[in-house]
Amino acid sequence: MNEAPTLHDALYRSIFAANPDALLLVDTAGTIVLANPAASRLLGYDAAELSGMNVDALVPDAIRPRHAAYRNAYAHNPRPRPMGMEMALVAKRGDGSEVMVEIALSPLQDQGLPYVVAAVRGIEGYPRVQQALQRARYSDLIAKMGSLAVDTRDPELLLREVPQAAAEGLQVDAAMVYLLEPSRLEFRVVSGVGVDGIRALGSKVANRPDTPAGFVLAQGAPVTVADYRDERRFVVPPEFLDRGLVSSMGVPLSDRGQTVGVLGVHSRRARRFDEDELRFLQSLSNLLATSLQRAQSEEALNHAQRLESVGQLTGGIAHDFNNLLTVIQGNLQVLEEHPAIGGDDNAQQMLASAVRASRRGAELTGKLLAFSRRQVLSPSRVDVSALLHSLAGMLRRTLDQRIRIEVQAPATAPCLADPGQLEASLLNLAINSRDAMPAGGLLNFACRAKSHLPPEVAAELGVAANAAGAYVAIDITDNGPGMSEAVRERAFEPFFTTKELGRGTGLGLSTVYGFVKQSRGAVRLHTAPGAGTTVTLWLPSFVAPEATKTGGGEPSLALPPGLRVLLVEDEAEVRSVVRSFLRTLGCTVTEFGTAEQALASLAEAADHDLLLTDIALGAGMRGTELARRVRARHPGIALLMMSGYSSDLLRREDLDPLTPDLLRKPFDRAQLAQAVAQALAARGGVA
Repeated sequence: MNEAPTLHDALYRSIFAANPDALLLVDTAGTIVLANPAASRLLGYDAAELSGMNVDALVPDAIRPRHAAYRNAYAHNPRPRPMGMEMALVAKRGDGSEVMVEIALSPLQDQGLPYVVAAVRGIEGYPRVQQALQRARYSDLIAKMGSLAVDTRDPELLLREVPQAAAEGLQVDAAMVYLLEPSRLEFRVVSGVGVDGIRALGSKVANRPDTPAGFVLAQGAPVTVADYRDERRFVVPPEFLDRGLVSSMGVPLSDRGQTVGVLGVHSRRARRFDEDELRFLQSLSNLLATSLQRAQSEEALNHAQRLESVGQLTGGIAHDFNNLLTVIQGNLQVLEEHPAIGGDDNAQQMLASAVRASRRGAELTGKLLAFSRRQVLSPSRVDVSALLHSLAGMLRRTLDQRIRIEVQAPATAPCLADPGQLEASLLNLAINSRDAMPAGGLLNFACRAKSHLPPEVAAELGVAANAAGAYVAIDITDNGPGMSEAVRERAFEPFFTTKELGRGTGLGLSTVYGFVKQSRGAVRLHTAPGAGTTVTLWLPSFVAPEATKTGGGEPSLALPPGLRVLLVEDEAEVRSVVRSFLRTLGCTVTEFGTAEQALASLAEAADHDLLLTDIALGAGMRGTELARRVRARHPGIALLMMSGYSSDLLRREDLDPLTPDLLRKPFDRAQLAQAVAQALAARGGVA
């Protein structure tokens, strides 16, 4: 009869001891009466140490007063509280460390016992808790990098720290930053951790789609590799496999639509990176790219100040202003034709004034773009004689009065060149001549069509020496001290200058040389000590179109009825104006704001005769790349590009294989119709 209570007591103690959760038997004063082995393991105390301890000692110091108040309130109204209430708490262990826990409370007062059983479970191994901890770790690292990006003006420091943060946060074996070289043909490994034997810092990697970094850049989006042994999209470098690397993730370093490199991480474990990990790496890449772009912008600003020019800053303003002018001029043209305006003379006068002002604005932005050297060359007919007389008149008002300016420019054949760039080049040469004659002197401009080309010029241009009639020569001569042979040989080298510090950058003649060469011409320098200097620009003559020479008049602006146009323009108001123009020209328009949306539509239906796309399409794919992809899928489609600039986003040679013309913003409906007709003609009409 006396064995039953003893048996039950042993059974209960065994159950108490065997429970996997930490169990604490606590009295109403908060004193621990009994603890099981799991409690000792979780909380870091021996069972004997726990016995007699107040539970408040297991609470972190910062929240201990609140816990004591909660415990006192609970003692007056004890009630069962199960686990799974999404209440993550923190317990303080014997060594001072902390552990995340969940707690269930079971009061025994109903059984007449003045105790509460507290079941404590460590939850740091729970997936949801691990995810929360991981996100918190990511947030801490990003905040640290963000603070560093704001506080430091040295991007080199961030370049060193970001790979470390990426490796620490993602628990990977290596992290590297690849930056594009100025040529954009190669990457350079500029920083990294765990890269020994993988990539040497400073080493070069080709920017091709068959290299890991080149593939990320070509995709323009994050790329993950679960196992290099199964990778077929690009060639896995042997050194990756030799070092035991198995998986990786790479993201572009992009800021404001400009990609400058790639941030990549590598692991020796096969793993599939989740969305949280991807967002973390993208956040780091955005911080780094923004810092690099900020440093680049600051360097560009300093460079512009050293040049005593704000040209570097005007290009972007002019580009945006051209978009605004496209909207303004387009809506003005629509208003001019509105019936309500037709009979109102006062409204017509105001409209005409607004149109004239917008055209002057377009001329101004054109000059800003030419001045800032951010304009794609737009060769056209240039009356060289008129240009030289106009330039000389301006220089007489602005240069030192001790410099006499003469012009020997009889009417001659016009040349084919970008007017703004030609004027800027001549102005640059005039400034050089002024600097060479600080005490005054003679500056002479001349132009003519010579009877023959010098042999070296003919050889450089790849034409016969008697082809002089196809070129116009422009001379800029000064009677300054001239140049020595050593200086003359280096005169066109970028950054070479004989001027004192702060007076020149050595870019003047090199930019003139680049402009003339890009215009399919040649430049020659004739000088000697004490004999002055003459710079001669050889530019191709303008040849009138056949229709004009035969008296055919302007080409017809009529377009095929029902022409199907795919319009891609990221500026909604510009897109609206262009859509309106096209519809009044009888076109059927399908419009999109991004290249990605346009490509998706082509996958579903390819019924388009013409692709009309802006070059710069925000942060997404550029218009040039869209044109290449569309032409690859549908070779018969006609292509027409439009742009408000820009050499940063567009190189003229990128366009030549695709379309002979570029529609410059702002434009009116007639100019749009002419450009569309030319694009269709270039493709042989509607496919």
